[in-house]
Amino acid sequence: MSDQPEIARLAACGVVPVVVIEDAHLAVPLARALLAGGIDVIEVTLRRPAAMAALETIAREVPDILCVAGTVVTPAQVVDVQQAGAQAVVSPGFSEAVDDAMRAAGLPWLPGVATASDCMRAVSAGRLTCKFFPAEQAGGTPALKALSGPFPQMKFCPTGGVGLNNLADYLAMKQVICVGGSWLVPADAIANRDWSRVTKLAKEARELVKAIRG
Repeated sequence: MSDQPEIARLAACGVVPVVVIEDAHLAVPLARALLAGGIDVIEVTLRRPAAMAALETIAREVPDILCVAGTVVTPAQVVDVQQAGAQAVVSPGFSEAVDDAMRAAGLPWLPGVATASDCMRAVSAGRLTCKFFPAEQAGGTPALKALSGPFPQMKFCPTGGVGLNNLADYLAMKQVICVGGSWLVPADAIANRDWSRVTKLAKEARELVKAIRG
C-alpha cells in the first residue's frame, strides 16, 4: 500500500462517502454529521456546480475530515481542486494527462481501473493504489480477485454499486483498502438536512468495518 498518509487514512476508515452536493451551504453540516458517526473522510464529486465551493468550505471549516475530490477528469480540475483545499484526488479512469497534473500537484491520486489493460497502464505509471470502478458493473469481487492474480502489487478502493449488502465481501479481500459508496449520504437525507440519519448510517458502516477487520 502507498506510504502516503492520506491513503493510510482512507484505509483506516474503511469506507469513503461519495457525495454529490447540490448546495454548498449543506457541505459543512454534512461533513460534521459524518464525523459524528466515526467517518473522517469525504469524497466530494465534481458532478455539480456547487462541488468546488463545497470542497473549499469543508477543507476550511472541518479540518478533522480528509477532504477528497472525486470525478476529476482533466488537468484543469486538478489545479482547481488543489486550490480549493482537496487533500487527495479520485478519478473514474486513468489518463496520462491527469497523471502528469497530479505529479505536478503532489497530491495522492486514485485513478480508476476496471480492466487488465487499465491496471497495466496504472502500474506502468507507478499508480499501485486505484479505484476499482464501476465495481459491481465491472464484475464485482470475482473480477477483482481475477485482476489481483496478475497484479498482486495493486490495492483497490471499489466504488459503484457498493452498499451494506456487499460491503463485507469487498472488505474481506486483502487487496481492498477501503470502499466508496453513496449509500452513506443519501440525496434525500442531504436535501432534508437529516443529519441524524447520515450519522446513523456512518456509525453502521464503521461498526461493520470494525467487525470485519477487527
